[in-house]
Amino acid sequence: MKDKFVIKPKKTQSVTMTIRIDNEINEKLDELALKSNRSRNELINMSLRYAFKNLEFEDVN
Repeated sequence: MKDKFVIKPKKTQSVTMTIRIDNEINEKLDELALKSNRSRNELINMSLRYAFKNLEFEDVN
């Protein structure tokens, strides 16, 4: 038999998590999602990436 049906383990590229956010943030996300035609999830990921790239950590010692 020449052709094989090969199955490889699925690589996880994301993690599902539950968070609590303020109503005001949720409303803003919904508004931006409608305006940008992007999902709330995509906007949250974009926002977190931006925050991590631009954050400055101050040690309180």
